[in-house]
Amino acid sequence: MASNSSLLLLLLVVACFISPAISQTCSTQNILSADRTPFENCLDLPVLDSYLHYTYNATNSSLSVAFVATPSRSNGWVAWAINPTTRGMFGSQAFLAYSPRVGARPEVNTYNISSYNLSRGRLSFDFWNLRAEAMAGNRIVIRTSVKVPAGAESVNQVWQIGGNVTSGRPGVHPVNAANLASTAVLRFTVSDAPSSAPGSAPGSAPGSAPGSAQGPTTPEQAGGPGNAGSMTASVNFGILVMLATIFMF
Repeated sequence: MASNSSLLLLLLVVACFISPAISQTCSTQNILSADRTPFENCLDLPVLDSYLHYTYNATNSSLSVAFVATPSRSNGWVAWAINPTTRGMFGSQAFLAYSPRVGARPEVNTYNISSYNLSRGRLSFDFWNLRAEAMAGNRIVIRTSVKVPAGAESVNQVWQIGGNVTSGRPGVHPVNAANLASTAVLRFTVSDAPSSAPGSAPGSAPGSAPGSAQGPTTPEQAGGPGNAGSMTASVNFGILVMLATIFMF
């Protein structure tokens, strides 16, 4: 039988090897699209503990998304955006959500980001089915479908977690490494997508919400680390079994 000190050491080792990647991944979130089916792709975004579920419909050049993030404080905000022209924040066409009070349903509005002074504005592309929801753990989900340029294979995405919301006006976000790094190219398919997103303006809105035009792809194929957690889980489990065998005898 293992001694108390051996069991304690084993528990410490277990705690060290349990990776956040297997406890907080988009694949563990029960997020469904507007038609109550799973999104085709999900990404664990690399910073700000944020996640993106999305489905691309080539038939009507649309992208259905569910962005999941946790405000840094109870009256903070979260946002997901597309920048049609560049990889940076300025020029982003954003969907920004916050809870007006503790326990209230989140509100979501559109913001055309032209400066650090965040003000509501019209977006340069069409969108529909916009809404925000609350999730367990104080998370907020922003859902919408957007029109993307016909034939495009990617867009520039930007996401953010901001400061206080005062009288319905969002304050600026922190300026630290994670907040400054929250931008990436979002690839729609597994084809040879360009290294940068297109800059042309989207076309007119479709008559109905998008469905699913393509077969499902894995998070890894979608260009992100979404299924890295499964590998981590396998490696960690093997190590734990080995350590348990050592300490039990």
